[in-house]
Amino acid sequence: MSENQHTTHITPLWIYFAVGGALLVLTAVTVGVSFIDFTSIFGVSSMNFAVAMIIATIKATLVALFFMHLYSDSKFYSLTLLSGIACLMIFIVITLLDTNFRGKIYEIEGQPIEPAAKIYQSENVSDQ
Repeated sequence: MSENQHTTHITPLWIYFAVGGALLVLTAVTVGVSFIDFTSIFGVSSMNFAVAMIIATIKATLVALFFMHLYSDSKFYSLTLLSGIACLMIFIVITLLDTNFRGKIYEIEGQPIEPAAKIYQSENVSDQ
């Protein structure tokens, strides 16, 4: 068989049901984990978000591997998907770095536009 020919791969039905069941279980785990405060356990303020993203990544990987047939297809398609995800992550990290540290780098730009706005007032101050 030459390199350019494509072979048919038939995935057994039980694999689809198993992956679907795993996705349902992981969804239930996501809901259950949302009631746990990981910030008080680990001391990191964004730990709940990190746990939710890890579970979501596992679910997305299952969907890509089995429902999108990347497990049995050419590795070029897997590389293409991973390249796209890597580029997206680079842009997200750059954006987060810009928004999280903008006030530390540029003190003037980090200040509120309207310091007297209601959103910047403490909750203890009563309305006048």
